Amino acid sequence: MVAERITGPQKAAIFLFAIGEELASEIVKKLDEEEIKRLGGSMSQLFSITPRMLDSVFSEFNELASSINRPIQIGPAGSSQFIKNILTKAVEEGKAKTLLEEMQEEGKWNLFQKIRRLDPKTIANFIKNEHPQTISIILAHLDPAQSAAILEDLPSPLQTEVVYRIAELGKVPPGILGEIDQVLQEEISLVENMEGRKVGGIRSVAEILNQVDGSTETSILNGIEEQKQGLADEIRKLMFVFEDLLQVDDRGIMAILKEVTNEVLQVALKTASEELKEKIFKNMSERAAQMMKEDLEVMAPVRLKDVETAQQTIIKAAKKLESEGKIVLAGKGKEEVFV
Repeated sequence: MVAERITGPQKAAIFLFAIGEELASEIVKKLDEEEIKRLGGSMSQLFSITPRMLDSVFSEFNELASSINRPIQIGPAGSSQFIKNILTKAVEEGKAKTLLEEMQEEGKWNLFQKIRRLDPKTIANFIKNEHPQTISIILAHLDPAQSAAILEDLPSPLQTEVVYRIAELGKVPPGILGEIDQVLQEEISLVENMEGRKVGGIRSVAEILNQVDGSTETSILNGIEEQKQGLADEIRKLMFVFEDLLQVDDRGIMAILKEVTNEVLQVALKTASEELKEKIFKNMSERAAQMMKEDLEVMAPVRLKDVETAQQTIIKAAKKLESEGKIVLAGKGKEEVFV
């Protein structure tokens, strides 16, 4: 545990362990109940404090830190007794008992935080080779819905064994829980470092195809469909096409129109739906809209490729505004959630 990874409550916990029960209890007296619970939770997770940790976290107490030339071995039992002692000295007995019970209850939810963030299938693959007893302990400390999803992805014989062991679980020593959690965190970090950063994927393809002309896009998607049925449709759902401008609000449309010339807009609207044309006209001045309508009526035939190029120019302008946070593109595959 390096200094930059230590949270505020953990720093406070290390400090209290270092100064001892008497002084610690005097400090705890000044805290409110919520602060005491947070502090106690952090203290219960500390098993060893090295001189280096003390020196890093408490630079202003160099004299104290340098006088300690060996690790402070705490252990689960030691931390529990320390917390109990300082609470008993800091607050009245009944309140101390209540706070201790609440901290113990909340403490179990502090376990396995890193594994909670993984999807069930990943967790199942990660723990399926562990001992059934270890798996049962892990699942017993996760959310029931997450545990159920993980259980479904475990081999059938293992499912029964794990559920049986969960049913038979009693009190698990805090030290065992801490050791399992620590090992899991280290293994997950190792796998994450080996796997590297995720690249590619359907969304990446959609972003790339958004930048090519219509004929190239059609050719590529048709080729993909031949190789894997349904994949092209998944990509299309994530692509932003010209008609998706219908889903952009009026303020966004006005911002986009400022980025393109009338000549480009006129060509782009050649194959646009009447609904999209009306949306565009509504966000122009009355005079400009009337002139655009008249120009479209007398417009000479235009190559489809030129229309697609003009539409792509407008899409690129819209994407640029989106990347700058100026508009929201709520087109295909972009289910924007507003709260």
